[in-house]
Amino acid sequence: MPARDYYHEHVRSALIKDGWTITHDPFRLNWGGKDLYVNLGAQRLIGAEKDHRRIAVEVKSFLGPSEMADLEKALGQFVLYRAILAERAPERHLYLAVPQPTLIDVFGQSFGELLLKNNLAQVVGFDPVKEEITQWLN
Repeated sequence: MPARDYYHEHVRSALIKDGWTITHDPFRLNWGGKDLYVNLGAQRLIGAEKDHRRIAVEVKSFLGPSEMADLEKALGQFVLYRAILAERAPERHLYLAVPQPTLIDVFGQSFGELLLKNNLAQVVGFDPVKEEITQWLN
């Protein structure tokens, strides 16, 4: 099992507060005999039809010395995990969870706009102090 991200428990609590049920902690992916782990799997009932919406969430702290290096690593994981999810669990949508300041500083700028425009990332911002979801970017 991989080490948990610094903000793992913050995001877990924020998702629960936002009405999600945690289904996996972590969400195991297997491809080519190798195990990979997305930090969290969650689901929520939506609407009167009681449809299930399922997500997988990769938590990233962006606490390294370089935001761009952190972004490159996070995007590599995101692309790999999304490709495997498309084959193994196509009903799940993958999100990258980042602290709200990172959402503003990295994903609210030109890099984030480019990634979102080209459908290369789906991001959820969270407040690590209040442990609340602040924004969903698709």
